[in-house]
Amino acid sequence: MAVQVTIYLNEGDEYQRRPAHLQILNYLRQENIANAVVVHAVAGFIGRSRVKTSTLVDAGGKLPLVVLFVDEEEHVQRVLPTLKQIAGPRLIVRENVIVESGSLA
Repeated sequence: MAVQVTIYLNEGDEYQRRPAHLQILNYLRQENIANAVVVHAVAGFIGRSRVKTSTLVDAGGKLPLVVLFVDEEEHVQRVLPTLKQIAGPRLIVRENVIVESGSLA
């Protein structure tokens, strides 16, 4: 059993004047988290805002991004407090998952 965490951001989100998604990835790498990825959406919305698409001229840094990472429970518990700080009011979801293939090492 492992834990997958999904963090919903948008391109304009920052933490300490840097893109929040990169701050999160760098933090996860520093903390030796097993697997992490940022997915850039072509369309979506965050926090009940209007739908943004990559074809809208006014999207201007507001397209959704999703940060996903998977690791063991104790590792996730250790990094969550800092992630909540970096993500601010953004949605963070955690769920138990079964690793079918690959490794968390």
